[in-house]
Amino acid sequence: MRITLIHALKHSIVPIEASFARHWPEARLMNLLDDSLSADLARDGKLDERMTERFLTMGRYAVGTGANGILFTCSAFGPCIEAVARAHASMPVLKPNEAMIEHAVTMGERIGLLSTFPPTLASMPPEFPSQVTLVPKLAEGALAALDRGDRAEHDRIVIEASKELRDCDLIALAQYSMAPAAERVAEITGREVLTTPDSAVKKLKAMLGIS
Repeated sequence: MRITLIHALKHSIVPIEASFARHWPEARLMNLLDDSLSADLARDGKLDERMTERFLTMGRYAVGTGANGILFTCSAFGPCIEAVARAHASMPVLKPNEAMIEHAVTMGERIGLLSTFPPTLASMPPEFPSQVTLVPKLAEGALAALDRGDRAEHDRIVIEASKELRDCDLIALAQYSMAPAAERVAEITGREVLTTPDSAVKKLKAMLGIS
C-alpha cells in the first residue's frame, strides 16, 4: 500500500513516520511538504477558496502517483481536507485528528486540547461532538522553539502548559510534532494523553483492510 502524507509543517514528518514504523512498517510512504501553507494561514487568519484549491491540487497529485490513501498531518485545515475527501471519495482521505477525536470522546467528557499552533484552536474544536467539553490551551512559544531546532525547549513549554489541564479527564495533543512530549505530559499531569499520529495510522490501516 502506498500512503501519501501531506504536511504543512516540517516537524510533522518524523513523528508520523515513527508511528508508521511502530504500527504499519510495511506501508510505502510518500511525503509532500508545503510549509508555506501554515505560514500563509497564520498571516491571513482564515481559510479561503485559494487555500482550498491548493489542497485540491495536492490531493490530485497524490492520487496521480498511485496513492492508496492520503493522510494530512496539518490540523488547522479541516475544511480544505474535507474538500479533498469529497473529491476522492473512493479512497481514504483522513484529517490528521479525526481518529484521535473518535478515540478521545470514548474516554471522557472533559478533554484538554493542547496546541502549539494558534489557528488549530479555532479550526479543530468544531470537529468534536457537542456533548464534550473542550478546554483549549496554547503552548505559546513552543512552535517557535521547534522552528529554531530546540526540541528540548519545545517540550518544556508543552509540558509546562499541560499542567493547566490537570482537571480534565484526558489530554489531546493537537499537533503531530507534539507527540514526542506525550509521555512526559502524562507523567506531569497524571492524565492519559492521546497523540494524533498513532491514532491516524491505526485508523488508516483498518480502512484499507490491513490486519
